[in-house]
Formats: sequence, structure tokens, C-alpha cells
Amino acid sequence: MERWVSARTRAALGSARSPAVASGGLALLSVGEGLVRSGDPSSSLAVVLLLALATTLPLALVLGVGRGSRAGAAIAVSAACVLALVPFQALTFGAAVAQLSCVYVLARTGRPLLGGLLVAPYVVIALFGHEDATRIVAVLLATSASVAAATGIARHVRSTALAHSATEQAFADTLLEHAARGERARIARELHDVVAHHVSMIAVQAENARLTTPGLPPEGAARFLAIGDTARTALTEMRRLLGVLREDANDTDTGVRRRPQPGLGQLMELLDESRDAAGSGTRLIVSGSVGPLDPGIEVTAYRIVQEALTNARRHAPGAAVDVELRYEEDELAIRIRDNGPGPAAPGSPHSPGSPGSPGHGLLGMRERAATVGGTLGTGPAPGGGFLVEARLPVRAEALA
Repeated sequence: MERWVSARTRAALGSARSPAVASGGLALLSVGEGLVRSGDPSSSLAVVLLLALATTLPLALVLGVGRGSRAGAAIAVSAACVLALVPFQALTFGAAVAQLSCVYVLARTGRPLLGGLLVAPYVVIALFGHEDATRIVAVLLATSASVAAATGIARHVRSTALAHSATEQAFADTLLEHAARGERARIARELHDVVAHHVSMIAVQAENARLTTPGLPPEGAARFLAIGDTARTALTEMRRLLGVLREDANDTDTGVRRRPQPGLGQLMELLDESRDAAGSGTRLIVSGSVGPLDPGIEVTAYRIVQEALTNARRHAPGAAVDVELRYEEDELAIRIRDNGPGPAAPGSPHSPGSPGSPGHGLLGMRERAATVGGTLGTGPAPGGGFLVEARLPVRAEALA
């Protein structure tokens, strides 16, 4: 019934796009039916045509959105329909459709009581009418109008419930966003008050040890300097992360200048820093058709190479490192190999169970690769040394 009253009614009125066209189409239909049903061209013909127009044209005000005269127009349509039915028996099909549309629209727009009052005259006519044909038409109209009113009320209740549900969802999303911001602020405070403090202490202690340790060999001084530089770089990265987490803080307040996440374009700088810090050879080998990748893939590849170089400096100091990027059709293959003692060498930090064996770094690289749909493997390199291999998809749609 809902489809018949709301969508099909307006479509049946000549595929109307506006209330005026809809009511005009019904008016033409009613006038045509009145001309067909009126056999003699007497004064009754003029009355029939006038009633045909009176029962349909006000429907434009009823269907119009935001019109203050909707209730009055609906009452006018109903009065004209009752007048056409009882004294003249000239109620047309178009007029009946207009009457049902008025009842539905009133109930749909939150005026069910007025829509119910429009049905009352037909109930009275059905109970106390004198003509059998008139009573039958009244019964049909009363029944159909009741169904139209019930459908409009149900539609109004459902749309109201949906609006309330949307409001509640928006409120819940707002609360969730506030909670997320609070959690980000808490994490930022923890990073600033705890982690950043300890990292800064590492930098200070490394610098003090380099300057105050008597008889420190040049290699040891270089190591302490590298530790201090690494700690200060970590502090810079952490401050940048804090600037992202603290959305309510201005850059001038934190002294942080936000920069884009690093990608493969900054790989040479990373290798230069690693070469200077480790004092050993570091090479970059690139093959395949080089092209821009998804930003998430580039960040992941950069971080994997960064962690692998850090592990090589930590567990195989002085070892040369080769970083190879191979651009394939669907994947980016990454190989980081050092010529150190490897994981199987006795006493090597890479060997299982040794105090310095890598754990969180390799796990973090695997997790990074998995988040973008890639894989990562580690182990002894052929001919000695340690090898990190990763394969990452090169297109964003491969991550779906």
C-alpha cells in the first residue's frame, strides 16, 4: 500500500515531477471521466466539471513541501469529494485518488488525527446513506483511506526512528572520537614523560661517556658518538609523532615541524647515515622498472630497511651491508644482507639464545610487512652473514 500511495500514485499521475503537474494530471483525468459519465449537456455538467476540479487541484498544496496551507487544502479536497459523492453521485476515480493521497500525506507528515478526521465522513455515509451505490463507494473509500492513513503513520514512525537512530549514532561517534582523542593525548603524555626522558638520558650518557672515559680508544669514542646521534634522531622522530598525536597543540607550542612519512626517495640518506654511523660499506642495488608506489608500501619498505640496518650495526659491527630493491610487476622484493658472522656462528649475537639476539626488531619488521599484505623472512645468508628478505605488493588494490 505504501508503494501504491507514495511512489505509484505519483507515477500513475503522469510521471509527475512536481505537485502542480500531479494535481493537474488528476484534474484532467477527473474532467475526462466527468464528461464521459455525463450524458446530457445541462447545468449538471458544469457542476460535475467544477467538482472534478475542486476535488483534484487543491492536491498541489497538499503534496507541496513546506506549504502552510496543507491542512486547509486537504480539508477542501475531502469536502469536495463528499459533496460530489452524496448529492451528485459524481465522484470520479481521480478524486478518489486525490482523497487517498491527502490522507496518506497528512499521516506521513505527522498529522494522523487530521487524516483520520477526513475518513470519518465516509464512515457516516456508509452507515446512514440512502443509496446502495453511494454506500458501497463510501465503504471502499473509508477502507482504503484507513489503510492509507495506517501506511502513512507507519512510514512516519519508521522515518522518525531512523532519524533518532542516526542522531544516536552521530552522538556515539562523537563520544568515540573524544575517547580516541583522550587516548591519543594519554599516549602522547606517556611518550613525552617516560620514553622521551629515557631516550634523552641515553643521548646524554653516551656523550658523557665519550668525553669523560679515560683512555677511550677512537673506535669506542665513535661508537658512543653513534649512540648519541641515534638517540637524538629517535627523539626527533618521537617529537614528530607527538605532534601528530597532539591534534590540539600548535606547531609553535611543541616546537615540532610536521613532515611527511619517509619513503624510498629518502633511502639514500638513510644509507649515508648508516654508513657514517657504522664506518663500513653500505651499498644500494636497484633493479627493475622503478616507479612510484603506494605511500603505505614506501613507508613500510623504508622502515624495514631502517630496522635491518640497525640490526646489522648492532649484531654485526663493521660488516658491509648490501640493500637490494627489485621492482617486479606485482611485488617489490627487498633484500638486506650483511657479511657478518651470521646467526649460526658460535657466540654471535644472531645465534639463538644469545643475550643480544634480535627479537622485537625482526618481529616488528614481520608485522609491518603483514599489515600491507606482504611477507618477510630472515635467516643465514648463503656464503655467510645474515639475510632479511621481504616481498611487498606494489599496488594499493593488492592490499584489499
